[in-house]
Parts: sequence; C-alpha cells; structure tokens
Amino acid sequence: MKVAMVSPYDYTWPGGVTTHVSQLSKELSNIGHEVHILAPHSIPDESKRYSPNFIPLGRSIPVPSGGSIARLSFSWWLYGKIATILEQESYDVIHIHEPSAPILPLVVLGYSKSVNIATFHAYCDRPRVYDLGRLAVRRWGKKLHGGIAVSPAALSRVEQNADINYQVIPNGIDIDHFAAAVPPIYELKDGKINILFVGRLERRKGLKYLIEAFLKLKWECPNIRLIIVGPGDLDKENRYILGASNSEDIVIVGRVSYEELPRYYASSDIFCSPSIGSESFGIVLLEAMASSKPVVASDILGCRDIIKDSQQGLLFANKDCDSLVGALKSIIDNPDLGTKMGVFGRRTVESYRWSSIAKQVEGYYLERIQSVRV
Repeated sequence: MKVAMVSPYDYTWPGGVTTHVSQLSKELSNIGHEVHILAPHSIPDESKRYSPNFIPLGRSIPVPSGGSIARLSFSWWLYGKIATILEQESYDVIHIHEPSAPILPLVVLGYSKSVNIATFHAYCDRPRVYDLGRLAVRRWGKKLHGGIAVSPAALSRVEQNADINYQVIPNGIDIDHFAAAVPPIYELKDGKINILFVGRLERRKGLKYLIEAFLKLKWECPNIRLIIVGPGDLDKENRYILGASNSEDIVIVGRVSYEELPRYYASSDIFCSPSIGSESFGIVLLEAMASSKPVVASDILGCRDIIKDSQQGLLFANKDCDSLVGALKSIIDNPDLGTKMGVFGRRTVESYRWSSIAKQVEGYYLERIQSVRV
C-alpha cells in the first residue's frame, strides 16, 4: 500500500504524536508499504534526519494547548500544494493524526480521494483554536472511513466527533532501545535512591506534586534523589518551591536526546508520572516498563489503562501529595517489591512493540479498504 501519514504538529519538535508517526511509519515501511509523512516543520534539514520520505508543509508557530504548547501551521497557501501532492501521489490510505487540529489535517481531508483513517491521540479538552477543527470533523466525518483511538480514554472523547467505525490501537514503543544494557549516568550511581521524572515541564504533567512529595519524603528517607528530565522551563510556583527548599538532591537535567534517554532510566530506581488528568496514553510509562523499573503514577484514565495497581507499579490519588509520598515510600522500604514490579512491567510491555502495533494498523487499513469497496 501507499500511505500518507499526516500530522498537524511540527515534525522537527519532539512530542508524543510525532514519535508515534515516526515509529509507525518506520514499521509500516519495514513490512513493505510505501509511507510518506506530511507535516509542518521549523528545521527542514533536521526533518530529513528522521525520515527520507518526509514532505514538509508549512512553518509552525507555538499555540497554547491544554496546558501544553502545540506547534501548528496556519499557512493558507498550503491548499494548492496539498491538492497537487494528493493528485500526483494517489495514496491508497491517508492516515490523519489529530484530525481536529488546525489546519493541515482538515485541508488534506477536504482534498482526499483516498481511504481516510484518523487517529485520535488526545484525551484533554482543547482550546478554542481547535473548535473549528471539531466542527469540520463533524461536518466532513462522512469522508472518514475509520477511526483509531490510542486508548479507552481517548475513545471516550472522540466518539462524539464523527459517526464512524472506531478501533482502539495503542501507542507502541521501541522496547529494545530502552531494554538495552546501557551504562548509567556515572555521577548518579552513588548509592542514592533515584526517582525519575521524564516529560515536558508543563503544568498538566503534575511536577509540582512530585517535587512537594519528594521534599516531604526527604525527611524520612534522606538517601533519595529526584531527577527531572525533559524540555521546558519550570513555572514560577515550582521555582519558588525549589528556591525555598535549597535541596541539592533535585537534579534538573533538561532536554536529553532519544539516544541518551535510556541511560537515565538505567540510572533510576523508581519512575514517577504525576500527570494531573489530561493524558490519553502515557508513553513514558512504557519506556519505564521496558527499562524494568517500577512505576508510580497518578490514578487517572491515561495511566490506569496501562498500569494495574500493585502489578507494574502503584497508583496514587490524583493531585494528592500524601498519597504520592505513601506510594514512593512503599517501594523505597521494600526493594524486592520494586524489583518484582519492574519484572512484571517488562513482560507486560511486550504487547506494545511497534512491530505488533503496525500489524494491527495494517489490518485495520485492509478492513476499511474492503468496507469501502463493498
């Protein structure tokens, strides 16, 4: 099959949807399909490093989005270019990611004469800039031949957008990348118990609750360290908390490369995801599980779909600092429990291999193509 993978987000900027598009495209190519990626860009040369089949469509601008920043293109001149590309390439399937995001997915959907599949990634409410997209999807829903939700949480939000066939197919992960025997960060392996956070430094990631819990726990467990990995800047409230604590055992690493990230998991003893309720699917949870680390996560839909309490890790009450302290202390006080959870998580994550996910997506493509022909 010839497939166009369409993303509204800047392909040169790291993020969950971009990673999903890149990895899925790679695996579909590995099983014999021709896949092109259509997305905005800010650094064209960098885009080619990720995929030789990348077709850049418009420069992106940052837009506030549900406690995060989405980098979207609003280039209206794209209409003619998109129409030409779709006419020339004659794709069998056009796979649109986040179809309610402006404006690239909507323009592609408007011009498409192919079988159109949409993947809905988001669970959280989106700002008004997405309202036009939601209305357009409802209006043009008849042009969608199928929809994929990455989790039950995402499905609960998208079924109202269009009356189409839906299937839940989760995100995948490059397990071997995170399960590989990589050397830890030398200066972090000094006998202290390392608690790791990985994610963008945004309000919805709940870092405030983890920092507060860590500082409380430090009085009982002085031999602990918090490692914060991810792009962005701490907000005013977190900067104030850190300034008041003057703790030398909170290490803010900043952005690290995909190649270096497994070393931080290898350096950790516990992984913590304190997201506060706007997650459709926690890819970082899979990364931690692939690294055989016990997970402590908020008891919210996007985490609960992956982590079963007392199996791959522990769930704590959302936005509850004391509950988080208790979960972390349970694993710190019982290292064998953490080891068992890590082993169970490593077994569980096998079902999320990208090769398996790509096969599920391929099967859904074929099913929807057949339904159109009938």
